[in-house]
Amino acid sequence: MKDNEEVVRLVNVSKRYYLSSSVYVDALININLAIRRREIAIVMGGPSGSGKTTLMNIMGTLDKPTGGRVIIDGVDVTDADERYLSKFRLERLGFVFQQYNLVSQLTALENVMLPMLLTGRYTKDEAREKARLLLDLVGVGEFANNRPSQLSGGQQQRVAIARALANDPSFIIMDEPTGSIDLASSYLILDLVKLLNRAIGVTFVIATHNMEVAAIGHRIIYLRGGGRIVSESDLARIKEEFSRLRVDQLTVIKSYLRILDLEERRLRRLGQDLGEIERRRDLINSFIGST
Repeated sequence: MKDNEEVVRLVNVSKRYYLSSSVYVDALININLAIRRREIAIVMGGPSGSGKTTLMNIMGTLDKPTGGRVIIDGVDVTDADERYLSKFRLERLGFVFQQYNLVSQLTALENVMLPMLLTGRYTKDEAREKARLLLDLVGVGEFANNRPSQLSGGQQQRVAIARALANDPSFIIMDEPTGSIDLASSYLILDLVKLLNRAIGVTFVIATHNMEVAAIGHRIIYLRGGGRIVSESDLARIKEEFSRLRVDQLTVIKSYLRILDLEERRLRRLGQDLGEIERRRDLINSFIGST
């Protein structure tokens, strides 16, 4: 995989909602957009009705356009049926929602294990070990056995990020990821996103109306009312304010290296190619050498 590869391309995508046979609302109009690997792309909208949620749902295959094509990882999914898309989302996409969407009856550990077990690619022991490492990676390993009701909003959101990372998605969609947590927790989440992107190469598409969240992006996709994309904003001042890291880089990197060790053992067990593991180790080494 190359860093300039497209993970998502929308070609002339439109979405029209019919309120009756003759009354309709255009949520998106002729959207042409590409998201590249290792990018943090920010989707911002103006007033309600700008099409931000609709755009995110279409990129996440949760909704279908009424016109145009949706291509993810080179696969045109526009006309795919829901059975195919359900498996596709599980294996290739990660989601982090404003309200966390954790399964209340499961522990943090079990929430992170669940998407791995659903693919059938991991044994229960492998899923458990990787889930523990992912919880360590996002800084909530000590709460592995807590249920969501026993966690703060910021802790739940970090569990949600760990769950989104579970199946090594092509990209992660985040919908207002700091909308339900306090300011201090928001800073930690944003720092974690930046570090995951820089050190590990995770691609993020983040919907927000918050300028602090937008400041971590490489690019802003701004939607105005009527569902059209307008030009990017200048965020230099806010970017400078948020340039300082507040999370422990070494802890995150060590945790991820342990995850790579687990993945290498799993792939060796399955007799599969280790090239992607080596690429990720090279990426981390390059990051370490640049800091």
